[in-house]
Amino acid sequence: MKENEIKKRLGMEVIKYIKPNSIIGIGSGSTVSYFIKELVKIKHYIISTVSSSYKSSYQLNQLNIPVVDISLVENIDIYIDSADEIDNNMFMIKGGGAALTNEKIISSISRKFVCIVSNNKLVKKLGYFPVPVEIIPFSYPLIINKIKKCVGGIPILRSNVITDHNNLIVDIYELDLSNAKLIENKLNSIPGIVTVGLFTQRIADVVLVGNYDGSITRFS
Repeated sequence: MKENEIKKRLGMEVIKYIKPNSIIGIGSGSTVSYFIKELVKIKHYIISTVSSSYKSSYQLNQLNIPVVDISLVENIDIYIDSADEIDNNMFMIKGGGAALTNEKIISSISRKFVCIVSNNKLVKKLGYFPVPVEIIPFSYPLIINKIKKCVGGIPILRSNVITDHNNLIVDIYELDLSNAKLIENKLNSIPGIVTVGLFTQRIADVVLVGNYDGSITRFS
């Protein structure tokens, strides 16, 4: 089964986790895009969605799926998103699409977080994918030296990327993530960093993994 077919299969499967009259948190990325296409089929019995990115919001609006501002909701019933990497502890690296700040906010108020990933996103140890951090432009390049001193690795400014909040993204390569929780906490302590693309505090409640034989593996 090809990669796009796996993503479509995941989109079809995760629909089963959505209950009638739900408010749904929507992540970002190509896998989530397939889910949004499937969401059209049940849009008549959901209340609304809260989106993590302009791109996802645009797709939802094009399909006439209601999108509301997060300030209008207290809780989100279910949050559907993907990940760039996920390990056996369900710790994740997210932010390849630069929407990590909104993704963290939405996941923090969601009653259930379902992560949908292709099998190639599963890793024994995080760190093959760089850790993205969203930073205030004023803090660059000072923050580059802070990152090197605090956690190590090789921080590199992502070229030609401005986030939805008009900030920059720095990707940290070759970072030792044997204690990913500690690294997330250390990065969070650096002034100028808005959000860290490590998800070790609010992890997924359910992970659906699409396999190349067409099957779906579930773990929680």
